[in-house]
Amino acid sequence: MRGIHPEGLRPAPGSSHVTVVPAGPTASLSGQCPLDTVGRLVGEGDVLARTDQVVAHALRALAAAGAGPADVVRAVLHVRTQETATLGAVWQRLRDSALRPALTSAATLLGASALGHPGQLVEVDLTAALPAA
Repeated sequence: MRGIHPEGLRPAPGSSHVTVVPAGPTASLSGQCPLDTVGRLVGEGDVLARTDQVVAHALRALAAAGAGPADVVRAVLHVRTQETATLGAVWQRLRDSALRPALTSAATLLGASALGHPGQLVEVDLTAALPAA
């Protein structure tokens, strides 16, 4: 995998505008939500606690596919907010987590008005290039 930073585009500190991956198997993770094992939201009203839960789920899902954060080639991060400060806090929490290597490829951070579960504040959608067998 290699990142490309096209001339004429703003710098993308810590990530790439384009991620090129050699042909091979990939794993597409469903959006990882901050739910416990019985489907209850964790961290009532706490976007950072919910971010931590999403990270834990993403790490488990990647491992189940035989991948790790460094194998992620695309990350889409959804946060139920329109506040730049909240988006920045979630981005920083993710960058401080074990999922950090996943954010060095092509990544998008989105503020959303609603997510799939009532009260949900964060969701992470990842695509990974699976390591050669």
